Amino acid sequence: MALQTTTILYLLLAILLSIAFSWLLYFYKSKSKRRIDYVLFSLRALGFFLILLLLINPTIERKEYAIHKPVLSVLIDNSLSVKHFKKEKEVLSVVNTVRNNSKLNQKFDVRYFQFDEEVKALDSLDFSHSFTNIYKAIDRVETLQKESNSPLILITDGNQTKGNSYEFIKSNTSIYPVIIGDTIPKSDVRIDQLNVNKYSYLKNKFPVETRIFYEGNDNINSVYTIKQKGKTLFRESIQLSPTNSVVTLTAILNSDKEGLQFYTASITPIENEENIQNNSKSFSIEVLNEQTNILILTSVLHPDVGALKKSIETNKQRSVEIAEISKFKKSLKDYQLVILYQPTVNFSTVFDEIQKEKLNYFTITGTKTNWNFLNEAQNNYYKNSINQTEAYGAIFNNGFLTFGQKDVSFESFQPLYDLFGALKMNTKYDALLFQHISGIQTQTPLLATFEEQEQKSAVLFGEGIWKWRATSFRSTSSFNDFDAFLSNLIQYLASTKKRERLTLNYEKLFSANQPITIAAFYVDKNYKFDNRASISLTLTNTDTNTKQNVPFSLQSNSFEAVLNNLPSGNYTFTVNVENQNISKSGQFRITDYQIEEQFSTANLEALQLLANNNRGKVFNASTIHNLFEQLSSDNTYTSIQTSKTIQQELIDWKLILFLTITIFTIEWFIRKYIGLI
Repeated sequence: MALQTTTILYLLLAILLSIAFSWLLYFYKSKSKRRIDYVLFSLRALGFFLILLLLINPTIERKEYAIHKPVLSVLIDNSLSVKHFKKEKEVLSVVNTVRNNSKLNQKFDVRYFQFDEEVKALDSLDFSHSFTNIYKAIDRVETLQKESNSPLILITDGNQTKGNSYEFIKSNTSIYPVIIGDTIPKSDVRIDQLNVNKYSYLKNKFPVETRIFYEGNDNINSVYTIKQKGKTLFRESIQLSPTNSVVTLTAILNSDKEGLQFYTASITPIENEENIQNNSKSFSIEVLNEQTNILILTSVLHPDVGALKKSIETNKQRSVEIAEISKFKKSLKDYQLVILYQPTVNFSTVFDEIQKEKLNYFTITGTKTNWNFLNEAQNNYYKNSINQTEAYGAIFNNGFLTFGQKDVSFESFQPLYDLFGALKMNTKYDALLFQHISGIQTQTPLLATFEEQEQKSAVLFGEGIWKWRATSFRSTSSFNDFDAFLSNLIQYLASTKKRERLTLNYEKLFSANQPITIAAFYVDKNYKFDNRASISLTLTNTDTNTKQNVPFSLQSNSFEAVLNNLPSGNYTFTVNVENQNISKSGQFRITDYQIEEQFSTANLEALQLLANNNRGKVFNASTIHNLFEQLSSDNTYTSIQTSKTIQQELIDWKLILFLTITIFTIEWFIRKYIGLI
């Protein structure tokens, strides 16, 4: 500890000033010096010095030294696959071995984490979680560690069921996997992947694509079947071998019954197969009894018309007819939705029939639109146009609530073109997209929906939507995003059902131990999201007839109920809005299938690749002491001594202030007593 030279000088100066000031007060030009004057001189000098001492506030500097050990992170797999391999005790034994190794703990600051789908500091291991995300575990722990050269021990079977491929991670951390589970391949045949659409339509057919994977050294024969309620709907014999270990089968099933249908795909076990949990997989499909006929009436030939037809008809239950307005003679009542492309005066009778029959329609304007006619034909909007073209970009409205729609990078889409002019909205509307004009975001709608009693309509202010579909494909190598966007809009417009204030979003089939989330979206009478509502769910297990009530919690723009630890079986539920006569029901099934139980051996290949890519080496429970010796003797990991300078106040200002007041008080009383005041 050291007192700064400047501070010492200030203190000496304070002493001199205190003495000088007191001397001037009591002895300067004083003819007689009494003993009491010396006492008063001393009190005044000391009091004045204490005041200056408070102002100077002297500090001393001292250094603190700390030794920082290198950090050793230990990640422990807490997923269900460990229990499936019956290796819980082995994992706990490895963790305890790390804890009890004196050399390792003396050299490293050992930090423990457990992971499954998420990662957190080690609390307690129960090996009950249904997903494993090794990639996230490594990434999160590496982010937490400030030291760039901190080794990591990964205790796992290497079987990941969620997340990015972890074996290709390039980390600044040396990673040492400790393999849990048997690494010797066992004969196993499993359903590796099953693809099926969520919906089909009554009296239609739907495909079920299944990929079957085989591990083993022999040629085997098996049988693949799809059953519903014990009835076999599809059956095919397959042959697999070490050189032909993967086969993909496509079954075409009939949609014979309306509603939610459950099926089970399975492959018969082979001889001496230990893991048969992965030989079957359940799936569901909702069969809808709907047929939608859509008419596109156009006044011009344009690529938009063909793009609309292709996109809409990706849903096989929708049929699109294109007609030139001058040649159309049919009745509009034969269609669930009419799309009016660039209306002109030839659309006069069409608008009359739409308003008379209260039909749903979708208007698309453009450079060939007759706006004088369109302004008179409908009352929703008005445009004072001139014969000049303007480009309109798209901005997604996050507050759009009419139906569910995500942002599919609308801002990256090319602008649409329409005649220039000020647009005025005359009735209530919901904007899905706003206009982006010359780099300026506006609150003027580009795509808006209207709803008046039982009639629904929409308008898109611009032509060139075919470029949107092409841009979507160029960005994602698929038309899916654009087609899903248009499908949502068409589904809303083509539906004759009254808009519902309560809608639900949930899956129909869950694996065992999988978290179940049911989302509810509730709007008030003005169809605005109502976050004041109190919503609850009544859940019934139809197999055991047991019931439970679960409240919904508010989640930004919706309500959410999370159901955990439900046994496998069939469930129905009803969602009720408190103090409102509004409810909605649904059903789902929880299967016995555990995704963590699909593996028969530890994934040695992936863990070996992970170690090689990150300056590590693979170990197991019997060789882990070699890992300890390697880490303990590795001079790459050394402790670092750091120091920091701390300035500490030399005085206690409260005590000094108290002494100062006391001294001046004593001086005052003495002066008062002897008559100087």
